[in-house]
Amino acid sequence: MSRTSALDTLIELTREAVDNAGRHLAGAQRSQQQAQSQLDTLQHYRQEYSRGLQQAMQQGMQPASLINYQAFLGSLDDAIDRARQSLREQQRQVSQRQQQWLEQQRKLNSYDTLVERRAQAEQLRDNRREQRLTDELSAQLRLRGNAFTSSTGSSR
Repeated sequence: MSRTSALDTLIELTREAVDNAGRHLAGAQRSQQQAQSQLDTLQHYRQEYSRGLQQAMQQGMQPASLINYQAFLGSLDDAIDRARQSLREQQRQVSQRQQQWLEQQRKLNSYDTLVERRAQAEQLRDNRREQRLTDELSAQLRLRGNAFTSSTGSSR
């Protein structure tokens, strides 16, 4: 009984660990989506700003305005690089959290398998015990039947 209780405790703790790992994974996935969204927004903004620069250059622009555009594009490029780095970090976090969740899930599956095997072994023991009792009862009935037949046959 104490083995079952200890195993039940392990299963419960592992289920909690699976749930925790799942929550951490979900949080990491949300952060990754946010980082991806931020990168997409910055890249879109850079494309729009580059188009604006091209149009302004076609219409003619002052050198100071060109320098400002280029400086701003440089700032956007830096922000895009930081966003890419952040996205890579978030992807690494998601991968790490997935591994943690999978490890906890494997543990839980192992415990569940152990419980299932124990239940099957117990069922097999019960079946054998029942078969043994049935065999003993049959043997006793045969002996009684033989004894009854012998006693009735000898009295005639």
